[in-house]
Amino acid sequence: MKAGLRAGCKMYLVSVYFDEKSSRVISRYIEKIADKTGNTFMTDNHVPPHLTIASVETKDETGLMEKMNVLKERLRKGKIQLVSVGALFPYVLYITPVLNQYLEQMAEEVHKQLTELTDIKLSRYYQPMQWLPHLTVGKKLTKEQMREAFSLMQEHFVPMEVSVTEIGLAKTNPHKDIVRIELNE
Repeated sequence: MKAGLRAGCKMYLVSVYFDEKSSRVISRYIEKIADKTGNTFMTDNHVPPHLTIASVETKDETGLMEKMNVLKERLRKGKIQLVSVGALFPYVLYITPVLNQYLEQMAEEVHKQLTELTDIKLSRYYQPMQWLPHLTVGKKLTKEQMREAFSLMQEHFVPMEVSVTEIGLAKTNPHKDIVRIELNE
């Protein structure tokens, strides 16, 4: 059992994914950071560009899958602006989106659906109006790797608009997609 998890529970992430072009750009940032710092956590674990909307602990993967099907019907594709680079100290570098109405309503709907499940624990870090939306591009970085990665992003990052095209459910450490669902227009 992982430290911090309740007995028999697994951790899952509900995340959104982006259009192909945007995903390629973000993947290049991840790869450049790995090349420059030598920290290959993201590439070794095949972590795709994503934005986590909810992090949960549960024994009920079936219930989560049912909620993913509900979310498929309730959520739509949309656009967000990626505008800055930030850090969660001591070891995470991320790209920050603007928390717009589309993104907040999505977070609220995901939260609403997940709270209907029994035997589920939602992370306090992913509650509507209490979360820091971010796209991780470097994880488990040392202080020196963080400086190198930040310097690289200062040189290469360009704000961009991305299309949210899919929602997915994944297991963590290592990242493993369970399902990815194309959102409707």
